[in-house]
Amino acid sequence: MPQHATHPLLSTRRAGVLMHVTSLPSPFGAGDIGPAAEAFADWLAAAGISVWQMLPIGPVGYGDSPYSSPSSFAIEPTFLALEPLVAQGLLAKADLKVPAKDARRLATGDCDFAANRAFRMARYAKAAAAFAAVNGARSKDYRAFAARAAWLPAWIDFVAGGDEAARAMHAWIQYELDRQWAGLRSYCGKRGIALVGDVPIFVTADSADVRANPELFRLRADGTPEVLTGVPPDDFSADGQLWGHPHYAWEAHARQRFAWWTSRIACAAERFDLVRIDHFIGFTRAYEVRAGARNARKGEWRPAPGRALLGAMAKAFPSLPLIAEDLGALTPEVEALRDDFGLAGMRIVQNAFWSGKSGDMPHNHPFRAVVYSGTHDNETTVQWWQGRDAGQRARFRAYAGDGEVHEAMRRIVLASPAALAVLPMQDLLGLGKPARMNLPGTASGNWRWRMEPGAAGKALAARIRAQVEASGRG
Repeated sequence: MPQHATHPLLSTRRAGVLMHVTSLPSPFGAGDIGPAAEAFADWLAAAGISVWQMLPIGPVGYGDSPYSSPSSFAIEPTFLALEPLVAQGLLAKADLKVPAKDARRLATGDCDFAANRAFRMARYAKAAAAFAAVNGARSKDYRAFAARAAWLPAWIDFVAGGDEAARAMHAWIQYELDRQWAGLRSYCGKRGIALVGDVPIFVTADSADVRANPELFRLRADGTPEVLTGVPPDDFSADGQLWGHPHYAWEAHARQRFAWWTSRIACAAERFDLVRIDHFIGFTRAYEVRAGARNARKGEWRPAPGRALLGAMAKAFPSLPLIAEDLGALTPEVEALRDDFGLAGMRIVQNAFWSGKSGDMPHNHPFRAVVYSGTHDNETTVQWWQGRDAGQRARFRAYAGDGEVHEAMRRIVLASPAALAVLPMQDLLGLGKPARMNLPGTASGNWRWRMEPGAAGKALAARIRAQVEASGRG
């Protein structure tokens, strides 16, 4: 029995979808948390899906990656929807008109992050100035937000420096994002939809977090990382993966009773019902490579104080709002840490059909788990099927039956004993290789998939609802 209670969201069988904010339809180049997000919530409710999982929502970093954010607390600025700003009188309807030469390119196909950012930031600057002219930082709501968001000054210093106009704009953006996010969460809640987020275990070296709290990271005297994060070589990568984040100075965190980590999870809990901790095994031990290395071939494992850390968090949360991303080479220590704190681990069904003997086989899943066909790092199911050999295909068909492979995968994921079954939106739509979200180990060309307007229709929602209900999920 776990020593700590499992989160109540995982006490009943639920169905979820993995769909990042940027993948929502938008006329501006990438999705946001405005009307398209509400329309997607309506579609989820019609499909009988009660959990919406996203990738990290922090400001994106190098390569537009949500996993290399320069802030553990701020929200990506371009998630701010423009339509509500018109309703508030901060923008005119004409401000939302995209030039005709760009309209089709920005409204369809993969995300165009550069164009999206350029279009939106110009409008944000105008809206921020209008807000300042009316009441600005004098408003009661704004002052209440600034008092609650203890992380805001560090983020403003990082993103805007001494430019007073930029500082005011970015402070206003986070204020408006806080309001819009609360509105979206309320909208989803009224439709019975819980939100699940994602917290990367590490932060980037050039970030508001490191600048504001250098004592919490293993840095040289000049502020550069002493060692870098990564994973060693394996069957998929001869060089391993060199992520490049600084490692934590765990002794300093312990002296502060893990206050920074507790604040980080508390901030996430204001926005989500549950959050996935990426690379959970790093709470027991983490791989480190000397700074300046070109790859992760030479490194060493160092212990991490995960039990003390989660114990400190457990004092703030009666049931920890965490999902443990425990993929990879599990050790008894990782399993014990996960189980003692009542956390759900993850199962990937795509991994189950290499030999047919895997614990990832759906009938072997424990109830306290979250099952996926694949994650943002995997191939879409259609792409995965195209790469399987005859033996793997035979094992899958013997288990899942005939029909379109993504629909067969959907059936067995939903039928799993795991409490929560999550399917990437690409797998619900039956999309192939071009819709893959991320290819690990590559620095560019990722995170760009965007759903076409109208792709998620009533007929698909009805089919999925029938499968969700047949599997005893809600």
